[in-house]
Amino acid sequence: MTSKLKTDVLETGSGSGTIALNNQLSGMTAESMPSGSVLQVVSTTKTDTFSTTSTSFIDVTGVTATITPSSTSSKILVTLTTVYSASATGYGAVVRVLRGSTPIGGGTASGNRPSSFSSQTFKDIETAESAGFNYLDSPATTSATTYKLQALVRSSQTVYFGRTANDRNDIFMGRTSSTITLTEIKG
Repeated sequence: MTSKLKTDVLETGSGSGTIALNNQLSGMTAESMPSGSVLQVVSTTKTDTFSTTSTSFIDVTGVTATITPSSTSSKILVTLTTVYSASATGYGAVVRVLRGSTPIGGGTASGNRPSSFSSQTFKDIETAESAGFNYLDSPATTSATTYKLQALVRSSQTVYFGRTANDRNDIFMGRTSSTITLTEIKG
C-alpha cells in the first residue's frame, strides 16, 4: 500500500520555526548532490559530412565537445555515435576518441596497431558502418576538458563520415549524423 503525505509547511524539531517546502531542490549545489548524480550534460551533433585521406590520426571536424568538471572526483561518461565508410572495397579506417591529446577507451596499442574503439574493412562503396562508444572517464581536473573523434585511413584511400563512399543520389543512401555527449557524474 502506498501512502502520501501532503503538507505546505513543516515545523522545526525545536518548535522555533517552520520550513517551507516549495522549491527545495532549487537550492541544491553539486556538492550537496549524492554520489552518482548527473551534474551536467554537454552534447554536440554534426549533421554535415566529413572526409579525409590522412594516414595519421586527424580530428573529425565538428565531433568535439568541452566540459568543465565541478570536482576532480567527477567521472565523465563519454558517449559517441558515428557512421563512416571508405573509398574502396577491402580498405579500412580506424577511429578513436581523445581527451585532450590522450586516447581513451580503446584497446592497448601494439606494434603498428593503434588504440581505437572501431576499425573496419569495407565490403563495398555503398556500405557505411556504425560505431558506438561508451566510456566512463576520470579526468581528475576542474579545468575545461575537450573530447573529440579522430580517424585515419589506409594510404591512397578516403574515409567518409555521415555518408557512404559513393554517396549515390538514392533514397537508400541516407546521410547520417555524429553525436558526442559528455555527462558529468558526481564521484
